[in-house]
Amino acid sequence: MYTQFPTWVWNIPQKFNIGVACTDRHLGTPAAQQIAMIVEDDVLGTSSMTFAELAKRTDQFAQVLRRLNVQLGDRVLIRLPNSLDYPIAFLGAMKMGAISVPTSTLLTAEEVIYLAKDSGARVLVIDAQAWGAMSAQITQQLNQIPHLKHILLTQAQAAPAPNTGGLNVQLLEHAILAVEACGPAHQTLADDPAYLVYTSGTTGYPKGVLHAHRALLGRQPAATYWFNYANDLQDRIMHSGKFNWTYVLGSGLMDPLYLGKTVIVHEGKNDAQKWLDLIQKHQATIFIGVPTIYRQLLQKTQATRAEIPSIRHFMSAGEHLSDEVLSQWRERFGLDIYEAVG
Repeated sequence: MYTQFPTWVWNIPQKFNIGVACTDRHLGTPAAQQIAMIVEDDVLGTSSMTFAELAKRTDQFAQVLRRLNVQLGDRVLIRLPNSLDYPIAFLGAMKMGAISVPTSTLLTAEEVIYLAKDSGARVLVIDAQAWGAMSAQITQQLNQIPHLKHILLTQAQAAPAPNTGGLNVQLLEHAILAVEACGPAHQTLADDPAYLVYTSGTTGYPKGVLHAHRALLGRQPAATYWFNYANDLQDRIMHSGKFNWTYVLGSGLMDPLYLGKTVIVHEGKNDAQKWLDLIQKHQATIFIGVPTIYRQLLQKTQATRAEIPSIRHFMSAGEHLSDEVLSQWRERFGLDIYEAVG
């Protein structure tokens, strides 16, 4: 645990790409064959991929975009559940120089149309079930989103109609498997735009906040001092949130992957006992949640540290962690919850 925080020395290179930094950076190192991500889906089961596999799949996704004539700076709107496809699309788009637009699976068709219009998205990456539920409404309002040309479907059981209301609809998996050779990642400048995150819209319509590729480097003081990663073991970080939230995009995706750590996420019903079961199953060493999750774990389970011995510490953000919860947590688990403001 850090007790001293020396002055941070910034080293921002002229060229930097988040997609490359979270994947290709580990090729040729021992981390290449380490598990980069594990997804526990209540319906689809367990899936995982190594850093080498993630590097290849993001290269293929970038090439899919090139074949669709996506240009540098074009927006790629991502509306996906927690899945391996999320980092493939999010990081792969940035690899080719496009701008990723991560969004929530809670978005309605009307909200997807609004964000597609506001961002000028050229591509929408969406799971097949969600597309089936909102495709009719979206295609009826294509005049509002003239930039949108391509739909890439994930988790699909059958091939879609190739042309829906003028949109080119493809299965992402088929498009990736059709890639025979990949071009190199675009050499973005550190100041080039990388991803566009929308606010929650509590004071009106959501507003886009554009992040440069250097934003990942800007997170490193927090990644160093807040995460407190171990140097003598492969930390396995379990996050209880969804990738569309900037808290999760950073602490549960980009930060760990950049540093070669393993990410574990869940898709399904939020259940206090489930988090304990998954920590045990995957031997997570760091758990990240919000205060509500910690209150649920205290109130709805009788767990102690003996049941989750792999955990080194916990992390919290998103809302204030009360002194009462922290005190009860320390008493029950004998471990700290490292809190950040946000």
